[in-house]
Amino acid sequence: MRGIVLAGGAGTRLHPITRVASKQLQPVYDKPMIYYPLATLMLAGIREILLVSTPEDVPRFRDLLGDGQQWGVQIEYAVQPKPEGIAQVFLIGEEFIREEPVCLILGDNLFYGRMRLDEVVGEFRSGAMIFAYPVSDPERYGVVEMGKDEHVLTLEEKPARPRSNLAVPGIYLYGSDVVARTRELRPSARGELEITDLNLAYLARGSLRARQLGRGIAWLDTGTHMALLEASNFIAAIENRQGLKIACLEEIAFRRQWIDASQLRATIDAMPKSPYRAYLDLVLAESL
Repeated sequence: MRGIVLAGGAGTRLHPITRVASKQLQPVYDKPMIYYPLATLMLAGIREILLVSTPEDVPRFRDLLGDGQQWGVQIEYAVQPKPEGIAQVFLIGEEFIREEPVCLILGDNLFYGRMRLDEVVGEFRSGAMIFAYPVSDPERYGVVEMGKDEHVLTLEEKPARPRSNLAVPGIYLYGSDVVARTRELRPSARGELEITDLNLAYLARGSLRARQLGRGIAWLDTGTHMALLEASNFIAAIENRQGLKIACLEEIAFRRQWIDASQLRATIDAMPKSPYRAYLDLVLAESL
């Protein structure tokens, strides 16, 4: 399976900090926001990744992340000239997807906890899968109503009267037919190819499933200044309590054996002195 990270948008709600760089390049505690969705894909075992962003920000992401070889992955880049819907990324990434299933994650969605996404990805073959996360204010989100055995009964975008309290977070799995299904969509009233419309198309064909995320999993939003601060505080509290880092891409790659000790040593040596480097020194020392 291949992975796509959508890191576009103007980030207007975070003005003026997004005048300097995109929302996904802002810090969430001790790492750029983009590290967190990349970590989710890497923990799922996905090593071929396409990052889609604005014409202005693609060079910034390239400077930060490179081609991914330092983490044992392959990162490619594509431009979304203007925001015309989440589902547009499948048309932009058509050559990247080819005949492979794909996992799309939004660049401003942070997940923490044992999602078992590696197992889900390993078992996924075709159709579409969304996830369901219980929230106290479902009217703000896409809402899924589930039956038995991951069966989806209904799916609505920001309903006035939600049929459940299960919101759909920004991570989705699709079969290799996703490009063809996206081409069949019509732009919404706001001129965008909506991800909910794509999921409804799969639902109409009887090929949409949903998996509920458990109570031990956190889904963090970063769309406002307060939400960004709360996400940083959440990450800081866990890291400082446990002494372990969340979304440390070098550690993930090393523990998955995508890079060896000599490669990790070379990466560490290229870093300036910092708590992040000191942590990686400990990771490497404990493995020897």
